[in-house]
Amino acid sequence: NGHVRRLCSLRGERESRSWLQPVQVLCEDPPVLALTLCPAAHPIQAMVEEHRGAWFGFGFCGFGQALGSGRGRQVRSPEPLRLPGACSDVVRVSASWSYTAFVTRGGRVELSGSASGAAVGCRDAWASEALLAVLRARPGSGPGLELQAWAPGSALHGEPLWAQAVVPAASREDGPGGETTVGALPLLPCARAYVSLRPPFYRPLAGELRARRLELGTEHALLLDGAGQVFSWGGGRHGQLGHGTLEAEPEPRVLEALQGLPMAEVAAGGWHSVCVSETGDIYVWGWNESGQLALPSRSLAEDRQTVKREARGLNEDGSKGNCAARGEDGASAPFIAIQPFPALLDLPLGSAAVQASCGSRHTAVVTRAGELYTWGWGK
Repeated sequence: NGHVRRLCSLRGERESRSWLQPVQVLCEDPPVLALTLCPAAHPIQAMVEEHRGAWFGFGFCGFGQALGSGRGRQVRSPEPLRLPGACSDVVRVSASWSYTAFVTRGGRVELSGSASGAAVGCRDAWASEALLAVLRARPGSGPGLELQAWAPGSALHGEPLWAQAVVPAASREDGPGGETTVGALPLLPCARAYVSLRPPFYRPLAGELRARRLELGTEHALLLDGAGQVFSWGGGRHGQLGHGTLEAEPEPRVLEALQGLPMAEVAAGGWHSVCVSETGDIYVWGWNESGQLALPSRSLAEDRQTVKREARGLNEDGSKGNCAARGEDGASAPFIAIQPFPALLDLPLGSAAVQASCGSRHTAVVTRAGELYTWGWGK
């Protein structure tokens, strides 16, 4: 892919801008083991784990959510997290627009930002502006787990909005090499249902899907099954379902374009989708308004033209030669606003990916070498 190349390292960078191509982000001591992105519409929140319990964060923190040093409204390069209270040894982070949920190895959930509070006996948490889903031990000595949906502002006090008993699925050998795999929220441990942002909060899945991972975008859902097949359903007006059309799908439908290519990871942004194959290839599709697919974007090209005009002392309206955005060779650049079916994306130096995560309009991947690359909306 000629549009993907290595631009620079973000070590020491303090810019707020958007990136069309994947850009390597360097923490102090790579490699990166895990990452999570905030699904919010405009700001970036990103958190990466380098080794067990050592998390770094960067992006928007205007609501006081723990993110790096927490100084100011933005953290513009990776910084070690200053976690709230006694929250340490974090094993899971779920970031929303205005608050973040941390889950520790000891089963404690702690909230930071516009929502605060803590709870114990928890296995997982999933943060969104609409609700906070918590998976915790059932009250008393009963077997199994309980899924609870809380109002984010409740501070986890009082009674949840809704609760549902969940019985974990029996161990299965669905993963590559035969290992047992269990997805995180919003997929429930029973692997037969998931948490929805809208009522009904508990949504059952057809038993034949054998879900391994499930991701929710703003209007769509992605599911990875035990055989490495990808299914999508929901709204499709931005091509985020990957079926080659802009039509909605009421039920899970397999992505025919990826059949025969076993996938290991899926990620859903606001209106775009990403998956990683077992061999480390990246496939992207959906909305590309901010370059979140690392494909040519009109808005980013126009941003670059604005910067160039300002550097030359031109008026904002380009009165000394107002022209369309152009590519590096001066020719009119082709733009891709919507990519309705999966496109193969190459990382710099042919790096193989192992994990992907999406915000509303930005994307990040981790490579086998522990490198972190990000692209898309970054203002």
